[in-house]
Amino acid sequence: MNDTQIANARPRLAALVEELRDTGALRTPEWVTAFAAVPRHLFVPQWYSQETNEQGLAVWRRRDADDDRGAWLDAVYSDQTLVTALDPATAEQVDDDAWTGLPTSSNTMPSVIAGMLEDLSVRDGDQVWDVGTGTGYLTALLCTRLGSRHVYSTDVVPDLVETARRRLAQLGHEPHLAAGDARDGYPGDASFDRVIATCSVPAVPPAWVEQTRPGGLILTDIALGIEGGVVRLTIDADRSGSGRFTAGGGRFMAARGDAHTYPAANRPAQAPATHTRPTTVTAADIRAHYPFRLLLAFHLPTVELVYHLDDDTGAMAIQLQHPDGSWARAPLSGPQTVTVGGSPELWHRVEDAWNWWNLEGRPDHTQFGYRREADGSAHVWHIPTGRAWPL
Repeated sequence: MNDTQIANARPRLAALVEELRDTGALRTPEWVTAFAAVPRHLFVPQWYSQETNEQGLAVWRRRDADDDRGAWLDAVYSDQTLVTALDPATAEQVDDDAWTGLPTSSNTMPSVIAGMLEDLSVRDGDQVWDVGTGTGYLTALLCTRLGSRHVYSTDVVPDLVETARRRLAQLGHEPHLAAGDARDGYPGDASFDRVIATCSVPAVPPAWVEQTRPGGLILTDIALGIEGGVVRLTIDADRSGSGRFTAGGGRFMAARGDAHTYPAANRPAQAPATHTRPTTVTAADIRAHYPFRLLLAFHLPTVELVYHLDDDTGAMAIQLQHPDGSWARAPLSGPQTVTVGGSPELWHRVEDAWNWWNLEGRPDHTQFGYRREADGSAHVWHIPTGRAWPL
């Protein structure tokens, strides 16, 4: 960028930092200074925005800094996640600059990153491992706060690592970067005071625990099928860990072992529909309440939530799917009913969870703890009452 373009970015960056302070995402002077020093536009020269094309198809439209400098800077310095890569195995080009497909990398919305970094509670001299280099933006913030020699970062895509390396070098940062599946650990014998992951995992990988020093913290998104959330775990000397769900939600892209693609979902054949009946909890209730979806994931840790579109009516519904082929489907509008295939127990447990959540005053997700035992087993619990659910 030339001097004029850099000057245009400065007030936008200052406004973004002020917004993050006003909303409480940034709470400490050290992170305010770091965010104010890192130009986000350096890490997002191109991104994909989602829209509906003339044929009614949801597509990813590629946007480039050279297309409209003002629109680019407005997008980069807004508090939104910007998708930066699509899965080549699922991407299909539908016109000159539009694709369908699954996103595989993004620059996460700054408020989420700010909240996670504040929750990380870093101290001067801490060794920090950033799992999921992506564009390099979070790595740059860590380098600015701690110094490059204290920062390690890993991504499964080698090209992303090398691109991030060049961007970081422009700011004078030379952290330790590696390509590979981070679930297997950071290469070599490195150990860390803090681990922060911007990808989701179904459980904390053993390698992360082994490479975290006793008393250190792991901050990661735990994906539990129906819903997930960011947990903050303190690791003990016996390699167990305890903590709680943080105020920030989850929904990061899943960790994967391949540089480009996600494995195809292996879903069983669905049982035939058996009956439709009235229900005390609706699809709208489930969609509206994130803490309740998380609670459902505790009750039904092997169940998946998907959206179902009726081919005949075009009506949208929420569907819960069990690995044994059972399912339950509730419409997002219309009658307060549920249609069940296979075991009726699936939706009974949804209604039981709804009743408990309401009786307890609808606790939010920060009222739930997460513990990982040294053997890798895990459970969650409602902190005020002690009620626990094994995962």
